[in-house]
Amino acid sequence: MNVIIIEDEKPAARLLQRKLSKLGIEAGTMLHSVEESLEWFGSNPHPELIFLDIQLSDGLSFEIFENVAINSAVIFTTAYDEYALRAFKLNSIDYLLKPIDEDDLAAAVNKYKERQPKAQNLSLDFDQIKRMLANPAEKSYKQRFTIKMGQHLKMINVEDAECFFSENKGTYIHTTDGRDYLLENTLEQLENELDPAKFFRVSRKFIVSVTAIKDIVVYTNSRLKIILPTYKDDEVIVSRERVNDFREWLG
Repeated sequence: MNVIIIEDEKPAARLLQRKLSKLGIEAGTMLHSVEESLEWFGSNPHPELIFLDIQLSDGLSFEIFENVAINSAVIFTTAYDEYALRAFKLNSIDYLLKPIDEDDLAAAVNKYKERQPKAQNLSLDFDQIKRMLANPAEKSYKQRFTIKMGQHLKMINVEDAECFFSENKGTYIHTTDGRDYLLENTLEQLENELDPAKFFRVSRKFIVSVTAIKDIVVYTNSRLKIILPTYKDDEVIVSRERVNDFREWLG
């Protein structure tokens, strides 16, 4: 399969390349800007599949398609919100939210393989995508959880959360008073329900609150360890592939 990656962050591009390699797919070409992409497409045969980031260092990647007639299938890689993703879903084989999960990547590649050769005949409506990016719907985020405790219901405000974690196939909220409560939500659902300005998923196991971070310690293998005020059951580690995004999130 002839695959290329268009991504302005070189570490993110290399990480995606390694994850594709695990699936038996070699993405030998990585492009990092609109200008570089236009030059490459002008002198190379077009690939079967493109993994495409939206925001590149010198502009939106849509500019590539506005200047070159490309018939390749596209899988978007993006950090845009759920509303904007509707446009990506309508206009591509699939979309992958950053940081890219390996299972989601495998599912997107399988979807592409199942849809060949129709995949190369998609008509990408970039005007529609740009309209949806420019006029996003106002999104409301979860403010509280209702926990059933015997015959009673307990209300827990999101602002009282230190972190959310998964354990033994359950998802829990750990509150500032040091207690854990079982939730019906998965961590994947919580990622979409919680305000991304206040909460960050640092690993497969943890989502942390920015206001609850007591300290951040440099850890082994280029990772970071987060110290929370009351959560002590396990080490809260920022996974290596999420460290850069975490640093940016901290601002």
